[in-house]
Amino acid sequence: MAGGIKADIKTRARRAAITAGLELAGGLGRAGLMAGARGRGAIFTLHHVRPKVPRAFDPNAHLEITPEFLDGAITRLKQGGYRFIALDDLPTVLAVGDEAPFACFTLDDGYRNNLDHALPVFARHGVPFTVFVSGGFVDRSHTLWWETLADLLSATDRFRFDFGSGMETLDVESHADKQAMFARIASHIHSREESGAVAALDAAALEQGIDAFAIAKALTLDEAGLRRLAQGPLASLGAHTISHCAIARLDDEEAVREIEASAARVEKITGKRPRCFAYPYGDRPAVSPRDHRLVAGLGFEVAVTTMPGTLTAAAPLHALPRISLNGHFQRPRYVSALASGIPFRLGGR
Repeated sequence: MAGGIKADIKTRARRAAITAGLELAGGLGRAGLMAGARGRGAIFTLHHVRPKVPRAFDPNAHLEITPEFLDGAITRLKQGGYRFIALDDLPTVLAVGDEAPFACFTLDDGYRNNLDHALPVFARHGVPFTVFVSGGFVDRSHTLWWETLADLLSATDRFRFDFGSGMETLDVESHADKQAMFARIASHIHSREESGAVAALDAAALEQGIDAFAIAKALTLDEAGLRRLAQGPLASLGAHTISHCAIARLDDEEAVREIEASAARVEKITGKRPRCFAYPYGDRPAVSPRDHRLVAGLGFEVAVTTMPGTLTAAAPLHALPRISLNGHFQRPRYVSALASGIPFRLGGR
């Protein structure tokens, strides 16, 4: 329990530090300082876009923004002189050298709310966007472990889980205990071959009456929904592997299979091969230089990470940074601060 409380305090301190950094960056930007940090533009990462439903335990809140905030973010960027481009057009835009800043919007995992709540906002502003699709979510063959784990911890104060050395009974009575256990199981999943660890989590959830596959079905778009999304003039679909696995932890053959099969799955939906790819998780432990080469070799023109930063003309097209619109920091002025690039320059990135 003490460890959970310490982790909770650490999380609160980190969010306070981020907030202070965003306020500082915003002030520097308004003063006209560090203008070069903006670069040519920015790619923004989103996941869920939906009205907020309060949850007592909500470890995935950072992956969720409201439609109102998305509307405010776009409005703020318009006021800052940004133009909005499709990610497919990024290589051409970078090569041309136009001085006007640009913004791209991307959404990972293909959630139903991308169609129901994000699309109307983008349509109202005429802003193009790309949704990255994991084939296993479309076909209901894979689960979203972070959503399963959140529901499991919300539903019970005690459950059983096998970390690889036999079944353990885990007591998670307090919010801090639940947050610490979420972090422990996430670390376990990220430290080994994912499919076995995720299967163990799905089994633990099912013991508590929670169906991980039903969660995935409820939250993500099927083929018909994705086709409906892509038939409009603004949305494009990109590849995001089949199982939403960390590519860097796979051998060459399996990595190629995950990437190529994902591209084929998107092509089956849209009738054309996707030009863009998003690395699942997208951080340094999940993406390696080998993966950049594999994606380039398979013909993708653009690949995006989740490593933060703005774009320059020399940006590596198969390892592009993106800026997360985080559910804990839903203030339009923070969008301006992030787009300025100043937070990343201050952080040494």
